Amino acid sequence: MRIAIGNDHAGTDYKLAIVGLLKSKGIEVINYGTDDTDSVDYPDFVHPVGSDVSEGKVDFGIVICGSGNGASMTVNKHQNVRGALCWNKEITQLAREHNDANVLSLPARFISLPQALDMVETFLNTSFEGGRHERRVEKIPVTK
Repeated sequence: MRIAIGNDHAGTDYKLAIVGLLKSKGIEVINYGTDDTDSVDYPDFVHPVGSDVSEGKVDFGIVICGSGNGASMTVNKHQNVRGALCWNKEITQLAREHNDANVLSLPARFISLPQALDMVETFLNTSFEGGRHERRVEKIPVTK
C-alpha cells in the first residue's frame, strides 16, 4: 500500500507520528508535507497529495492543517478525489463506508494526537460498503 501525506505547519507533529505509524505497518509513505513549524501555505503541500490520488499513484491520501478545512477544500479540487474532513473515529468510519473517501483530512488544532492515530487506523481498516452508497458516490460530480 502507498499513501501520500501533506501538511502545513500546524500538522507537522501529527504528520511525523502518522508517518511512523504507517511505516511500522509496512506502508510506503510519500511525504509532501513540511517537517517544520514555520508558517507555510497548505495548498503547496496538499495539491501534490491530490494529484497522486487522482492519478492513481497512491492508494490513499492524508492531509493535515489547523482546521482541516483548507486542506480538505484543496484536495477536493482534484479529479476523483473524495476527501473527508473528519474529527472523530465514527465520522472517519462513515466517510469510508458510505462515501468511499480516499483522502482523510485531519484538523490538527481540534483533535488530539492519539485521536488522529486512531482515526488513521480506522480509515485504513474500513472498507466501502457499496450498495446504495455506490449509487450516491457515482452522483458526485467529477472536476475536469
